[in-house]
Amino acid sequence: MGRPAALTAAAPVHAPEPSGLAGWLDWSVAVGGMRLTLASLLAAVLVLALFLVGSALVRRGLNRYGQTHQGINPSSLYTVERLVHYLLLVIGVLWALSVAGVPVAKMTVFAGAIGVGLGFGLQAIFNNFVSGLILLFERSLKVGDFVELASGLHGTVRDIHIRATRISTNDNIGILVPNSEFVSGRVVNWTLSEAARRQKIPFGVAYGTDKERVKKAALEAAAAVPFTLCQDGPRAPQVWLSGFGESSLDFQLVVWLTPEATRRPGSVTAAYNWALHTALEKYGIEVPFPQPDLHVRSWPDSRPGATSPARPDTPIGLADNDAARDVQREIDESAASPSPTGDATAR
Repeated sequence: MGRPAALTAAAPVHAPEPSGLAGWLDWSVAVGGMRLTLASLLAAVLVLALFLVGSALVRRGLNRYGQTHQGINPSSLYTVERLVHYLLLVIGVLWALSVAGVPVAKMTVFAGAIGVGLGFGLQAIFNNFVSGLILLFERSLKVGDFVELASGLHGTVRDIHIRATRISTNDNIGILVPNSEFVSGRVVNWTLSEAARRQKIPFGVAYGTDKERVKKAALEAAAAVPFTLCQDGPRAPQVWLSGFGESSLDFQLVVWLTPEATRRPGSVTAAYNWALHTALEKYGIEVPFPQPDLHVRSWPDSRPGATSPARPDTPIGLADNDAARDVQREIDESAASPSPTGDATAR
């Protein structure tokens, strides 16, 4: 006698379980009511990687385009490069989430969680990110600008990243400064509108010195330094009597610097000081030093640094001016490699 038909129909039928690579790819996990498979996660990672590679290729293409076309503004090209990178990154993340099986509409919960995180631990990072976008769009700070912060830090802007801006100081030290410091703090941009800048070099001479002789010596010193913008016209070097010190007449040599020398204020000041000292010695002008000594003019003066007789034939040049030679060498190196994002630094 055979088995009943009902019992035969109720017997369970087991489908063969997948094995090998297919079994691993079908492995899934439930997250927030969504089931994500290993295959979809791998596909999402691949999509994101393709967008990152595409962003790198686009940026490299823009850099080559800027190198082959001399009329392109480097700062504008850099801004376009960063914006394209951010745009491709956002599109890649959204596409990767879609490929993984995560509906964008269901990301509101994660967006709320991110908002809470921004309100607490991530607010500084978010602030720097928004500040970086402001710098790129506003263009008040560009790659290649020479800036000085309120803290006294000064250097050349090399890169503007998401969180921080890299500045190369005069000592060839790279410093990462948060982007928010450029937006909320006081920043002096020496090359924002015009690269040429005026610089004042103070010096003092002894009381009783002829002012016209001091002026002649200072102007010769300015002419001997190759970083003086011009020797005549409205931007010609000037000599100001700025004050009366306790033991000296205080002067200032006021010069307009060439655009290349503007980025090297320390070395340029040292170069002018060297030329000034040589010129003052040439004309026998005494540089006083404050100390309560009794000076008897009738005695032979054997003090170190005492006034020497005038030497009008002494040349004032760059033969012994180390600071001037150092700045000139760096200007020549910068002219040989004019890339705005390079690592050549000011000194």
